[in-house]
Amino acid sequence: MRAILIIARKELQSFFDSLIAYVLLIVFLAITGFFTWLLESDVFFIKQATLSVFFGYANFALLIFIPAVTMKMLAEENKSGTIELLLTKPITNWQVLWGKFLACLALIVFALLCTLPYYITVANLSVGKFDHGVIFCGYFAILLTSAAYISIGLFASSISNNQIVSFLIALVIGVIFFFIFGMVSNVFGGALGDTLNYLDFMSHYGSISRGVVDSRDLIYFGSIMLLGMVLSELSLSKRTISE
Repeated sequence: MRAILIIARKELQSFFDSLIAYVLLIVFLAITGFFTWLLESDVFFIKQATLSVFFGYANFALLIFIPAVTMKMLAEENKSGTIELLLTKPITNWQVLWGKFLACLALIVFALLCTLPYYITVANLSVGKFDHGVIFCGYFAILLTSAAYISIGLFASSISNNQIVSFLIALVIGVIFFFIFGMVSNVFGGALGDTLNYLDFMSHYGSISRGVVDSRDLIYFGSIMLLGMVLSELSLSKRTISE
């Protein structure tokens, strides 16, 4: 566990030592803030105690935000050859992956913490009983989606030496999970339609963000996250063996 935390701290520090973290955080907050308070929300006028607009657009912003964060995690080290040097140290592939995973997730958590003024503002604008539980579930849903998507991003980064290619692979996979499965499920009926709908990120995300925490949704996101990490580990192992 100590090795994982050391790797996570190193990666997180590298984010803030460069402009990557600051640029991505500013873009994330600008996008979510613009749509939440200016374009599609009249919360200031009707004092509706909801952040549904924020949770919707935050999820879509992360569709680009997360691949931009994960694209360099392994691709850059694959290209420079430092991944081989790292894997020769007394640490396992899993420790490397989980360390990088935690660093990415910590950055997402930091970005969400920066949006707490949204929550405070909406709570103060509430004229009736404010449902804190729904807001907490919305943030929880974003974290679950982010964790699953980070594992996909790490997998994309592990199979390429080019950061742009890694970004595009993760983005395409994300689009499939966020949009395509849901759209195609409406075309097909029966078992196939149900299966495609189950694979849709948004159906599970929407359920939790509305305050309904179902074990099936937790299993879904946990399974996607685990699958992404396993595929990433297999990719690293194959690279180690080939060397």
